[in-house]
Amino acid sequence: MPGVTVRRSLLLFVLAAVAEIGSAWLIWQGWREHRGPWWIAGGVIALGIYGFVAAFQPDANFGRILAAYGGVFVAGSLI
Repeated sequence: MPGVTVRRSLLLFVLAAVAEIGSAWLIWQGWREHRGPWWIAGGVIALGIYGFVAAFQPDANFGRILAAYGGVFVAGSLI
């Protein structure tokens, strides 16, 4: 069972990173690159998904999860 928990956590970390980084990119494209309000709306939806994904992590310690997300996001933004 621990292997399933690790895989689930890793998948949730990746999903959260894509949603968080993607939301910022979509909003940037909509506003700064003048692609329109639909891009901004997509960014807002992605940001909402990011906020919701953390609730599915198996660890109940929010501070620990948030700190781990910070590391994953730094790594994800460098890719």
